[in-house]
Amino acid sequence: MLVLSGLMIRRVGIEGRHGAELIGEGDLLRPSDEAISPLLPLTTDWTVLLPTRLAALDCGFEQRVAEYPELARSLLVRAIQRSKNLAVNMAIVHQARVDVRLYLLLWHLAARWGRVRSDGTVLRLRLTHAVLADLVAARRPTVTTALSELNRRGLVRTDGETWVLPGEAPSDLIAFASAAAGPANPSPASPDLN
Repeated sequence: MLVLSGLMIRRVGIEGRHGAELIGEGDLLRPSDEAISPLLPLTTDWTVLLPTRLAALDCGFEQRVAEYPELARSLLVRAIQRSKNLAVNMAIVHQARVDVRLYLLLWHLAARWGRVRSDGTVLRLRLTHAVLADLVAARRPTVTTALSELNRRGLVRTDGETWVLPGEAPSDLIAFASAAAGPANPSPASPDLN
């Protein structure tokens, strides 16, 4: 299936601990093929966050796509991009600080679905603190605290449905993490995060 519009979250878990992935416009998926790892006791669930439209790429489509190699190539690129997005998500959840994870995740999502405005990069996604907690492998109260800190520092603004990321994406994670820890006098090489 090809996601035409909308947003879903897919959770895969073992013994009550879950990894999560946002699925949105342009993503390819095959929900009937959930045998991810047949030797592990996995659970999988899907939640629709925004009304979603899907295009079924059925057997008839498979036969017709052979006549359009550029379309098949485009679909393959989308499948590979989803794999790359999952690798980025894994790198994000391995960051030690939850505020750093959230900040990186929001910039990662902004690269996919954001729009640049004069006041920053805007991401129009309804992401609850519980959904964000799933995406960054944290607990909801910790996410609420971390978002409050990011907001206090002027790095993120939100009304719950629109996220504004002022400034530029963090290109130097070490400098960002150091600044997130709150050094008294940031070095001149540190990015201006305010």
